[in-house]
Amino acid sequence: MVLLFDAANTLIHKPQLFTKAKDVFEKFGIHTDINELKAKHKIVSELILFPDRTNKEFYSQFNREWLYSLGILPKEELLTDLFEACSYLPWEKFNDTDILKDLSIKKAILSNFNEGLDAIISNHFPNIFSKLIVSETERIRKPDVKFYERAVEVLDVNPEEIIYIGDSMKLDIEPALKVGMKPYLIDRNNDYPFSSYKISSLTQLNQII
Repeated sequence: MVLLFDAANTLIHKPQLFTKAKDVFEKFGIHTDINELKAKHKIVSELILFPDRTNKEFYSQFNREWLYSLGILPKEELLTDLFEACSYLPWEKFNDTDILKDLSIKKAILSNFNEGLDAIISNHFPNIFSKLIVSETERIRKPDVKFYERAVEVLDVNPEEIIYIGDSMKLDIEPALKVGMKPYLIDRNNDYPFSSYKISSLTQLNQII
């Protein structure tokens, strides 16, 4: 049996993102609620695929759609300030990932990410994961089922022996199901109230295993 994880917003996140964005909005006289910012950001993240390596052009497009979803016109000065305040913030691990060091089961990562993920994971999770399978290296990415089939090949187990955890219905749950894995949707903020695959914390992995 193998525990296979998505990385961004499953194991690691950028906790400063929404407070920084809220500060920018306040500067422009826009009074926002952080929970609303998070919810709309999540929706836009499901609709726009992140490239392996982001740049200003990508974030301009993403933030434009995020602002539209909030009912805010994306003026260039606001977009510039959002990019400068919110882009390339440090990655941190979620608190509930502390349980991973206590789970005596093989663990690996399958992620749409660049080769820099290795350093991030090594910093936050030393000696936890046996394999990191990233899209930039494999030249294939989620939600392509072939990326999941590649994980099965690398891990050298049957698909049904893989418990997969990710934060996206489109990128994670659906393709994992198609290859025969057992997927779970990590939904810490109850963004997906109707999902039958959801768990609210990685501490629930004890019960699943």
